[in-house]
Amino acid sequence: MLVLSRRPGEEIIIDGNIRVTVVSVKGDRIRIGIAAPESVTVDRAEVHMRRNEFAGDGPVLVGAGVHHDDEVVAIGVQTTRCADDTMRQ
Repeated sequence: MLVLSRRPGEEIIIDGNIRVTVVSVKGDRIRIGIAAPESVTVDRAEVHMRRNEFAGDGPVLVGAGVHHDDEVVAIGVQTTRCADDTMRQ
């Protein structure tokens, strides 16, 4: 996992066509904006999990902690077991 520090107004670019912008930071809340092509689905983790549950994929949630600037941020990575018994994010 790549962990980057950004200030409000700064961006990261993913695969040349997805922009993630830090919109604001208020206390322990960070607002981000995501600009992506229409073909890319962007959901909050809990919405993604619900979509997979209704689709019958049976999601598995793997939790992790990332330490950055003396803060601990909980991260959820959505994975799904494929037919060949491999895991996919």
